[in-house]
Amino acid sequence: MLDPQRQGLPPLDPATVSDAASCILSTRLEGVREARQFARVTLDRWELTELADDIALVVSELVTNALRHALPAPSPDEDEGPVRLHLMRWAGRLMCAVRDPSDASPVTRAEDFGAECGRGLFLVDSFSESWGWHPLAGALHGKMVWALFRL
Repeated sequence: MLDPQRQGLPPLDPATVSDAASCILSTRLEGVREARQFARVTLDRWELTELADDIALVVSELVTNALRHALPAPSPDEDEGPVRLHLMRWAGRLMCAVRDPSDASPVTRAEDFGAECGRGLFLVDSFSESWGWHPLAGALHGKMVWALFRL
């Protein structure tokens, strides 16, 4: 079902973005709650509340993966780190993207619907139109994992 190979950004013209918002997230698990709240407030401002539940679920999964698998060992003094949530809206599409410092590809596990964890990317795949990831270039290190929604 899922192929964790690199997938570049979908063919959307960045010049046609009608709305965009981003935030830095805590590197602690409360970063997941912060991301959901940020997504809901942003979607409400953009008058897209009908998508809030699906997008909040996908944002939760993407941020959880970034916090669990993409960060170096946590420092007790570190409150905020290199995980960012980006929301971008085009005519007819909305993208959620999570940037993290790891160069490693997202990894899908074998389907086990009885498992209590490890199904995040299956949920992302089920709720979004498409999803993928790409490495960052230049001065930015890490990757961007994104999910695209049809409006």
